[in-house]
Amino acid sequence: MSGRQRLRALASAGRLGRFVSVGVVGAGFDITTSTLLRELGVYPELAVFVGIEVAVVVMFLLNDNWTFASEGRAGVGNALRRLARSNLVRVGGITVQLVTFRALYRWTGVELSLLGIDAWFVAAKVAGIGVGMVVNYVAESLFTWRVAGE
Repeated sequence: MSGRQRLRALASAGRLGRFVSVGVVGAGFDITTSTLLRELGVYPELAVFVGIEVAVVVMFLLNDNWTFASEGRAGVGNALRRLARSNLVRVGGITVQLVTFRALYRWTGVELSLLGIDAWFVAAKVAGIGVGMVVNYVAESLFTWRVAGE
């Protein structure tokens, strides 16, 4: 497949829209899990990491069955291999998300509380998710589901 065909496949409005929709669901799981753990006293970066992993599993299941349903081979074994590959591929996006979160949350010194919740934690989390999503879309498309030109 040529570079131009891959770029066209990555820019597919339908696939990108599904990926973003799944990402919104994943972000909901991620932010809820992370914030709940943080409010229960878990160290912020650990809470963020656990939230990310919960979201990765949820998003994988949705992407595998909807966004990239036509791209992968059927069968539980194949799905488990894609899940393992997805986790490995997402290391870049997870790293970007964690670095973005830490930079905003730890290094800016902003304190913001809303209804008794650390709102700056949530804002830094959302920013990390946004930056990491771009890395994840490209990596997941190319390496987990090996998207071909449409």
